[in-house]
Amino acid sequence: MGEVASVAAHTLVIEIGGVPVQVRTDSADFLRMLEGRYSGFLRADAQPVCELDVELVPPGPGSDDDVSVRFDHGHWLIERGDLRAEWDPVSGRASIRQFANPYSIDTALRIIHSLILARQGGLLVHAASAVRNGKAFLFAGVSGAGKTTISRLAPPDATLLTDEISYLRRNGHGYVAHGTPFAGELAKVGENVQAPLAALFLLHQAPENKIQPVSEGEAVRALMESILFFAHDSQLVNKVFESACDLVRRVPVFRLSFVPDHRVWELIA
Repeated sequence: MGEVASVAAHTLVIEIGGVPVQVRTDSADFLRMLEGRYSGFLRADAQPVCELDVELVPPGPGSDDDVSVRFDHGHWLIERGDLRAEWDPVSGRASIRQFANPYSIDTALRIIHSLILARQGGLLVHAASAVRNGKAFLFAGVSGAGKTTISRLAPPDATLLTDEISYLRRNGHGYVAHGTPFAGELAKVGENVQAPLAALFLLHQAPENKIQPVSEGEAVRALMESILFFAHDSQLVNKVFESACDLVRRVPVFRLSFVPDHRVWELIA
C-alpha cells in the first residue's frame, strides 16, 4: 500500500470507548454518511490517538470474505475483499482503501480498537450490554441465544449500550462497559455512555426465568468464544486470554435462562 496517504479534504473524529480516532476522506458524501452513522460518537474537540486516511475504490466482489489481520514490518495489515488497511501502531496513522460503504469502515474501526484494547487489558465482545441503576450488564451467547431479544425486552429505565458489540475497558479493580455505534439486528446505535460492569450473563432461552452461577473455567471458555479478535499474533492472543481470565475473577458470571418476556429483567438489578 506504500506510504500513508496525504491529508484529505474532509475530517471528523469518532470517539468510541474514550478512544478518539480521526477519519480523513476526500469524499463529502462519504463524510456525510459517517456523520449520520456515528452521530452520537463524534468529538470535534478530542485529540485523536489514531488517524485514518480513507481512499474509496469502486465496489467489487469479496465483501463477505474472511478478514485477515497480521503484523508485518512494524505495521498491522488488515485485508478483506472490500478493505485493505495498513496501520502503524506507533504513530497511530493508517491508510485504508475500501468500498464506499459503512461496513468496511466499521470493520477497520473494530479491528483497530480490538488491537488497542488488547494491549490495555480491555476487550471487544460479541455481546449485548445495557446500563440500569448505574451499573452495566453484559449478555453473551451463541447466535440465537437471545442477545437481540434481551435488548428488545429492556425496560424504559435501562440504557442500551449495544445489541451487538460490547466495549470493555479495565478500570482500577474492575471493568467499565462503554456504548458503541455498532448495531446488530435491532439496527439501533447504542448510547454513548459508560458504567462499571456489574455482571456477565451467559444467555440461554428456556421455559422459565432462572439465574445460576457459573464456574470460572466455564465462564472463561464462554467469554473467549465471544471475544472479537482476529489478529494472528501469539503475544496479543495470550494477552486477550489473560484479560478474559482477569475479568471473570473480578466480575460475577451467571447463566441466565429466560423466557422471551419482559419479566426477565426483574432478575437483573
